[in-house]
Amino acid sequence: MPVISVPHAFNEDDLYVDLRSIIGHSLFLKCEGFNFAGSIKLKAAVEMVEAAERGGALTPESILVESSSGNLGVALSMIAASKGYRFLCVTDSRGNLSTRMMMEALGSQVHMIAGQEANGGYLGARIEYVRALCASDSRYVWLSQYTNPSNWKAHYRRTAPEIARQFPQLDVLFVGAGTTGTLMGCARYFREWHRPVRVVAVDSVGSVSFGGPPGRRMIPGLGMSMRPPLLDESYVDEVIRVEERDTVRTCHRLARSGFVFGGSTGTVVSGATDWLSRHDARELTAVAIGPDLGERYLDTIYQASWLRDLYGDNVLNSEEITADSWAPSPTPPTRWGRTVDLQNGERNNNQRPQLQDRKS
Repeated sequence: MPVISVPHAFNEDDLYVDLRSIIGHSLFLKCEGFNFAGSIKLKAAVEMVEAAERGGALTPESILVESSSGNLGVALSMIAASKGYRFLCVTDSRGNLSTRMMMEALGSQVHMIAGQEANGGYLGARIEYVRALCASDSRYVWLSQYTNPSNWKAHYRRTAPEIARQFPQLDVLFVGAGTTGTLMGCARYFREWHRPVRVVAVDSVGSVSFGGPPGRRMIPGLGMSMRPPLLDESYVDEVIRVEERDTVRTCHRLARSGFVFGGSTGTVVSGATDWLSRHDARELTAVAIGPDLGERYLDTIYQASWLRDLYGDNVLNSEEITADSWAPSPTPPTRWGRTVDLQNGERNNNQRPQLQDRKS
């Protein structure tokens, strides 16, 4: 029986769900939400705070400040409360109400950015607010999850080795792309491992992380309105983009089987299901990282009026989420390493690639 004295000392590292009976393909989902912060962001938050403490940037008089759409903000709120720091989270209107309430319950302040940018995002405005705040008062310490190497190092040191220990014959790993901390940490680790692992990044349609036009994104978590500074595409073998409608449908499909996951997890599972359906994956060992649980999405993804207002009446067509007939919405065919844009007249007529061939 574990006995802890600080909340960040506990994290369930080795819980996996076999999704074969739900999605029709062999896929093990690593559940990262079973800690007191409720998401995988706890790992990065601990690593960044402890690095700042070791480097002398954090003192008892410091005020932590960070830009976050939600999960990292909760993790930092929890750590700040435990360690006695003050914390200000700069977020925007897309964040879930329950997430903001959680941060405030932990004693943090939450500042909402209202002005949307020309590209449909809020990130630039959030970062500018944080920079101005730090310039105005030296007590503010910005950990900067977007540029902080401790973000990816947390997953290089913990998340990837956890997967490798449980799945020594791993073939394919699906990782959601937000700040790309989880993606880069795992990709770097498996590039150095004793056998090749294909790393597939899962992004949201409308995100510009891997190029492409910006678009409306209403589900917080994955995706960026600018290129992630931590991203090094040479470590990524393929990118899959998922429509938010498919994220919603996947979350509800999982919930119909008793698993209530968050939007980021729904996006990753949807992308993984699409990939597995297009490849002969019967002999492959495939793992997807599920960053979050679903309680904080009850007023959005799992709320009928919210879904209807944003995606229309048919987003949850009953036939699409039944066990026998459910499948993700059609997505453009994908070349090995990039999504093909059918609007430009491209077609994927290549044969299925061999998994042992890595991207150079």
